[in-house]
Amino acid sequence: MVAATPRIGVLALQGDFEAHARMLSGLGVRPLEVRHAAALVELDGLVLPGGESTTLLNLMRDEAWFPGLEAFYARGGALFATCAGAILLAREVLDPVQPSLGLLDAVVRRNGWGRQVDSFETQLEIQGWDAPLEAVFIRAPRFVDLGPEIEVLARVGAEPVLIRQDRILAGTFHPELSGDDRLHGAFLDLAARRAAPAGRRKDGELARPRSIGRYAAP
Repeated sequence: MVAATPRIGVLALQGDFEAHARMLSGLGVRPLEVRHAAALVELDGLVLPGGESTTLLNLMRDEAWFPGLEAFYARGGALFATCAGAILLAREVLDPVQPSLGLLDAVVRRNGWGRQVDSFETQLEIQGWDAPLEAVFIRAPRFVDLGPEIEVLARVGAEPVLIRQDRILAGTFHPELSGDDRLHGAFLDLAARRAAPAGRRKDGELARPRSIGRYAAP
């Protein structure tokens, strides 16, 4: 039986959502640019891109985004959060304190890696991958506390920069700027679990970001 293609959206209120959409399109998926909370019911997976978290919160005030995202995740949706997206999902946000969804059991410090002038690129060794991933850090947040269900997939030194919790992948960098689509491919594999026909998916299994699966690069 051919697996169903996951229905993927990219939150398109602000930030670099177009680069994420191009990366997903290159993997053979036509993503929906999501500008209204009502569109979440159509999706199996959602990308929450980087940008400016306080601006994002202001843009979300006119609709029931928080209840919509909570319901989306509760019914089995997968989330891929980068930079500001990870801030939005966190249990707690510091410097300054601001509202967040609490779906990701992590405390995040805004601009924890420094301001714009402190931006940098590095090669990440990711768990299970044969080759490193180029990671671009721009005004990146920092994971300062992680809950017991969090799995760290990559670090810079001792600092976690890519984590997984159930159906959430979250990173403090911008994978859409690297030209390497493996992380997006791994997310598609994760979202495909929800799109799979009933009885074909094992809920205990998880498509981790590694070189396996329908979408992840060989």
